[in-house]
Amino acid sequence: MTEPPTRRNPADGLGFRVAFLLAIVLLPLTVISVVKSMAVIEESRGRSEAALMGETLRAASGELRYIQEARGAAKVLSKSIWPLMPDNAACTGFLQRMLEVESHYSLVAFVPLSGISTCNSAGRIFSFKDDPLFLRAAHDRGTSFAVKAVGLVSGTSVLVITHPVFDAAGGYRGFVSLSIPHSGIRVAEDSEADVKRPLTMITFDKRGVVLTSTLPLDDVALAIPGDRSLATLPVEKAASFSAPSAAGIDRTFSVVPLVPKELFALGSWPDAGAGGQAASVLASAPVLVPFLMWVASVVVAWLAVQRQVIRHIQKLGRSMISFAGGSRHVGDIDVSGAPSEIREMAEAYEQMTDTILHDEAHLEDMVHQREVLLREVHHRVKNNLQLIASIMNMQMRRTSSEEARTIMRGLQDRVMSLATIHRELYQTAGLSDIHADELLSMIVRQIVKLSDRPDRRISVHTDFDHIRMVPDQAVPLALLLSEAVTNALKYAVDSGHRVADLCVSLKSTDGLRACLTIRNTTARPPADTTGTAHRAGLGTQLIAAFAMQVGGTVERRESDGTYELAIDFGLRPLSDSEDRRQPPAESPGDT
Repeated sequence: MTEPPTRRNPADGLGFRVAFLLAIVLLPLTVISVVKSMAVIEESRGRSEAALMGETLRAASGELRYIQEARGAAKVLSKSIWPLMPDNAACTGFLQRMLEVESHYSLVAFVPLSGISTCNSAGRIFSFKDDPLFLRAAHDRGTSFAVKAVGLVSGTSVLVITHPVFDAAGGYRGFVSLSIPHSGIRVAEDSEADVKRPLTMITFDKRGVVLTSTLPLDDVALAIPGDRSLATLPVEKAASFSAPSAAGIDRTFSVVPLVPKELFALGSWPDAGAGGQAASVLASAPVLVPFLMWVASVVVAWLAVQRQVIRHIQKLGRSMISFAGGSRHVGDIDVSGAPSEIREMAEAYEQMTDTILHDEAHLEDMVHQREVLLREVHHRVKNNLQLIASIMNMQMRRTSSEEARTIMRGLQDRVMSLATIHRELYQTAGLSDIHADELLSMIVRQIVKLSDRPDRRISVHTDFDHIRMVPDQAVPLALLLSEAVTNALKYAVDSGHRVADLCVSLKSTDGLRACLTIRNTTARPPADTTGTAHRAGLGTQLIAAFAMQVGGTVERRESDGTYELAIDFGLRPLSDSEDRRQPPAESPGDT
């Protein structure tokens, strides 16, 4: 029997190896596809950012126009207001007429160094001493933008634009201030971009001060980045980025300079990814698709190999393992849907199994015939030996010498013992081994039966281990046992008991050696079996010869009316019985 197959490592399978090699082959193409896809994504992102900045610039066009007009008006007004300062009424009238033409201003005023404005479009006196705009204008000496929550005239949020005023000698004399209500600044709300995505627009100066917003100023924090201030956003070029707002909502921002280094517009849109997982998946699709195609190719290759090759090979493998394990049922090896190479392999395997089964059947028939022939040989030898014993018996009847009868009776007993052995071999013989326990047990029973006499009773005890022996060793062992039991029965007498004891045992010591023991009760040392006699008897010589044939040693022990004979020998391997080329051992009768 073959050993069961060990558990296989999945990594050693054909499907795994093919899929692994295909994965390695396709990996460079997948990497190139991913790199190209990322380049396309970057290019698309750049175009998207450019589009966002363009949308921001278009959306801020209204605020930009009003702010630039107001900035220009403040600059022109700063040039023409100083000559009118000596006549306060003329200065006030000039500003009031300007307000009539430019009605979107809520207040136009000149603020001198004292901070008290008497020349303004409202015709009133205003104090700017505590106004931060006054301090900033005096310090910056340039155009400035600011937001006031409450205008002096409008009472609402206004955008204030200031510009310094210088005299003819270039001395600073104050500044002009133009206030524009936030409600008067038009915000572009009808652009195509706004229809697609809600746009929030704010304008701010270089200090990060919000000037205008499409949201109420109180809610403007919802439309500016929460992780950075507006003062850090001014850039020389337009830029786009994504960041969470102050409310924690992801938005896309676009910063565009309206007035270089002074005025900027910030457009804000809800981030496309914040609208749902579908948009995020679509955005990452150009990178995921090559990777998914790579995985799908490997899986399809593995399934193809599994379907077209491995399952057919596994079917053949299971049948081969079962056949090699001793089962002669080939099983289902139908591989009609397999490739031609596997079909040819299955056909060759089927032809091989048919040949093996035919050869095994032929060998079994030959073995049976040989066993029948061997049994017949043993049967004929047994018959011949019995015939010789009968002839000797006839001769004994015609002999008048008692000594001759005794000698011939001993010879007849040995011939009958040989006949008994061949009869048992006829019943138990095989081609390779013999069950020693069955053979020896039958021989003991037969010899005891032949030696039974009415004038005495013998108690026989046997104990044989299940030992298989080659015929070349079993036959001389059986002959040895026959001779030893015959001698034991001859001298087994009761020692004050009514029944004589005979114990025969065959024990295996370590699986490689065995010990045959014959023990009987005796009243005196056996005349022809003691090792102290000057001339050993025939029984002793035969036992020694048979012990030499089985490769054992003889040991005799006697104590307290008990005589024991022990033969220790090594068991020959059963494979030795197949080698019949050695010449047969010389029988004891030829010595």
